[in-house]
Amino acid sequence: MSTTPELIHGYISAGLECTHLEVEGDGQHFTAVIVSPAFAGKRPIQRHQLVYAALGDRMREEIHALSMKTLTPDEYQG
Repeated sequence: MSTTPELIHGYISAGLECTHLEVEGDGQHFTAVIVSPAFAGKRPIQRHQLVYAALGDRMREEIHALSMKTLTPDEYQG
């Protein structure tokens, strides 16, 4: 079964509170815009680690490339 943007959207939203989430991709390479209050006060690497934690083993097994833009709600508005 190939991974779809919709599946990745579901994985992220199930594991991380998001106020906005967009995922696009072609089955191999994906891009995501993730807006979460959990990112407040965190450096970019820490934000990515939260997303990787939500994805769990899928990041190694199913998702080969994921480019993320991680923002807090205030950053997204502004």
